[in-house]
Formats: sequence, C-alpha cells, structure tokens
Amino acid sequence: MSEYWLISAPVDKSNQQIWERMNTVTEKASLSNNYKFLIPELKVGTLDSLVGLSDELGKLDTFVEGIVKKLAQYTADIMEDSKDKAQENLLANGVDLHRYVTHFQWDMAKYPIKQSLQNITEVIAKQISQIDTDLKSRAMTYNNTKGNLQNLERKAVGSLLTRTLADIVNKEDFVLDSEYLTTLLAFVPKSNYINWQKTYESLSDMVVPRSTKMIIEDTEGALFTVTLFKKTVDEFKIRARENKYGLPVNFQAMLLQPNKKTMKRLRDVLNALFKHLDEVAAASTIDANMDIPGLNVNQQDYYAYVYFKIDIDLFNFK
Repeated sequence: MSEYWLISAPVDKSNQQIWERMNTVTEKASLSNNYKFLIPELKVGTLDSLVGLSDELGKLDTFVEGIVKKLAQYTADIMEDSKDKAQENLLANGVDLHRYVTHFQWDMAKYPIKQSLQNITEVIAKQISQIDTDLKSRAMTYNNTKGNLQNLERKAVGSLLTRTLADIVNKEDFVLDSEYLTTLLAFVPKSNYINWQKTYESLSDMVVPRSTKMIIEDTEGALFTVTLFKKTVDEFKIRARENKYGLPVNFQAMLLQPNKKTMKRLRDVLNALFKHLDEVAAASTIDANMDIPGLNVNQQDYYAYVYFKIDIDLFNFK
C-alpha cells in the first residue's frame, strides 16, 4: 500500500511519549507501519502570520500536487513501451518515494530554518513554478521531436508516392551538369509497366531512347527514370499524367460532419475506402480518438487521404 497519512498531535512531556503511545495503539495492533517525520524548529512567528500563511500553504499544496502528478503522468507517457518501469524513474533526491517519505530529512541548504516560514514558502513556490515551466518546455521539445521522427519513419517506409527519395536515388541515376538534357522520375503503377515501356519514348519529342530504368519497386508500383531534352519536360509531364503516371492531378474535396458517437467507425470506413492510396501508412494510422497527453494528435496524425480538422467550437465565445 502506497498511501501515507502525515499526522501531528500535541505533546505532553516529551515527543517520545506521544510516539510510543501512538505505536502502542497502531503498529503493535498491525494497523499501520509508523515512521518518525522529523521537522526542525522553524521560525514560526506570530499567530496572525500563521493564520495568513495557512491559506497560502493550502493553495501551494494543491499546485505542487498538480505538478507532481503531471510530471509522473508524463514520465509514464514517454515510457509507453515500458510503463512498468516508470516507477523506477520517479525518484526524490535519488531514492524511491517510499524511502524518501519514510526517511525524510529537512534540506537545510535549500530551506534555512533561520528564514521565516513566509520566505521558505515563497522559495518553494518559485521552485515549483520553474519546474512547471521546464516541464512544458521539455514536453514541447519531446513532442516536436517525436512528431518529426514519426513523419520520417512514415516517409521511410510508406508508399513511393509519399516517402522521401533521398535515401533511394543516387546521382548516377541522373544526367547532371548538362546544358540540354535532364532526368525525370515517374511513378508507374504495376498494371502500367508494359504500357510505360511501350510509350515513354513517344510521350513527347526528344526523349532519349532506352533511357528508362527502374529505381525501386513497392507493392503498388515502381519508380522509373527517363532522360529527355529540357525544353520538352512540360509536354512530357502533361502527357504522362494523361496516361496516369505519377501523382493524380484531380481531387474531390468533401466536407464531413461526423457523429461524435460514431467517429471511430467513420475513420475505419475512410481508411478502408482510401487504403489503396498508401497501404503501409494506412495500416499504421493512429486512432483519431486516442488521447495522448501533451500531444496535439490532430496535427500529427497521418492518413492516406488529405485530412484537416475544422473545429468551429474554437470560435464560440458565448
């Protein structure tokens, strides 16, 4: 059990008497395990100052608890692959929380007891505020890095229509430093391989004969090179698109207003409907309803189709 009760009671003649009495009625009856919580003699001040400080301490306690919970939750989130070990990383002064609480020692260097309770309270509040600021900053950096990594992974393993080509093509695949010639890349669906070989030389004037070469192939098609004179590039691109090579040039925009109760089903239907556009990426799409603390999911999700969320509630100021 990880719940602890920090209690305080007035003493009679000595602290030892109240401690022994409490032990007699609790620990020996197997009601609790007890530990002394040593607090030094602090500079208390007047009763009025204590009454005023009690309100501030209540607010500070709530604030600290919120930050600690946020830090603990975020630690578990970033260790999503080994959440069972997250507790091992939640340490206080290098020790686990159980030992820290049961063997508590006042930090004289950080909180000198010669200072008033008001000053010590202000120091703690300032430190916690700085921790909150640092956590937000590091969370933003982590989420940005994670998002960039996910995008790179998608580009590295996705369809040839969407992935980066930097690690695929080589300079040897292109005609370089030529005043008149250039090399283009064309994505050809598998069903059009034969047609490509038969027609690419005639799609425009001045295509270099037998200049096409397959660079890489995936489940949907392959990337081919073709070399031609620079002045016929635009004509070649137009003719290639007419024959359905490369990215499609025609799109249909559609506005959907999903039912909140069936959003997941709608997303599944759309994924099934458009998965042929990018089967690898569509298969690994993150559920739109998944809650990832600290992460703006709608801006990080990837789908085989174009997707943009419009939230008109953001403009409702009533």
